Amino acid sequence: MAEISVNIFVGNTTFIDPEVYKLWLEGHSSFEGASIRYQKLSSQTAGLKFDLLKSDTTDNYRMFLAMEKHLRSPVTLSYQPLFQIPPDMQRMLIEKYYELDSIVAREILGKKLSSKHRKDLDEVSDKTKVSLKSCRRQYDNFKRVFKAVEDMEGPMVKNIQANFCFSELLAKKYAAVVFFANNRFETGKKRLQYLTFSDFAFCADEMIVKWTAGSTDSRKEDLDADFDREFLQELRELKILVSDKDASDQHKGLISASLKGKISEKAYADIESNFKNLSRAIVNIASGMIHSKELRDFFNDVVEKIVEPTKQAQWTSNDMALFLKCYTSSSYQIEGMGRHSRLHTTLERYMTTLTKCVLRMYHS
Repeated sequence: MAEISVNIFVGNTTFIDPEVYKLWLEGHSSFEGASIRYQKLSSQTAGLKFDLLKSDTTDNYRMFLAMEKHLRSPVTLSYQPLFQIPPDMQRMLIEKYYELDSIVAREILGKKLSSKHRKDLDEVSDKTKVSLKSCRRQYDNFKRVFKAVEDMEGPMVKNIQANFCFSELLAKKYAAVVFFANNRFETGKKRLQYLTFSDFAFCADEMIVKWTAGSTDSRKEDLDADFDREFLQELRELKILVSDKDASDQHKGLISASLKGKISEKAYADIESNFKNLSRAIVNIASGMIHSKELRDFFNDVVEKIVEPTKQAQWTSNDMALFLKCYTSSSYQIEGMGRHSRLHTTLERYMTTLTKCVLRMYHS
């Protein structure tokens, strides 16, 4: 009788079904998850038994629940002994667990991450059509990241990556959540409802890069969550652009001469007739940021005093981009600014970020 040679390989790598994991994250019960899987697979697999699929789904859910304590502390996932998970699968598990539903994040953004607001998540669920379980998981994720990094020194995005093993893209989204929660920006006003989470996250990233204490001095504490107070104080000195009539008239003349023929006729006519109001809005927003309430109203003020009036005057995005660029460059030529060269750096720092934020918000 011929000998039969059999090679046996024994492994304990944990198998993760991404589709079942997605159903679990979405907040479906194991029965609901099995039903969704059955509807999808029964037409593709002859003789598929629902009970078998239900049992498999329940086993997967039980495994995810056992993993969840490590997902809440992602750095432990790589060295815990219970589940042998390849590095690429670990990254997928973490990224998906902390993935944001933009519509949910938009509802939570700017709110204090407290137990009181957690109780209101049923309203968020009804409004966004995202399950309450998913809303709660996302809210708890926001709060967990916020608590972990709010008092840390060093760049916030890197701190989040180090503590939660996020990709840079996901870490930047959470940095925006932390930044907004820390500074309590007003995001709920009616005129702001057209702005998306992505709009706010973009602006938060620009503010972190240019306007926080760590943006100019890496030795300072609370680097990325707090604004640079010295910078906010210096912004008050930009009132020189609007407090002196001669300076304001000179500024308008420089801008008009530079933009003639380069922007739409409607935008040019509006600059000619409404320059002082627009310039005053730009400067007043800057000078008011030293006060907590006015800082919290930054986005509302930008939309109310810059975006809405120019849109009503039928400016295009290109008109606005050229105007803001010219507004900045021509400011340096004004006599009063010429005597305060230190303000050139302050103005550039302010206008670079304001310009990016305004242009990002300049949509329907």
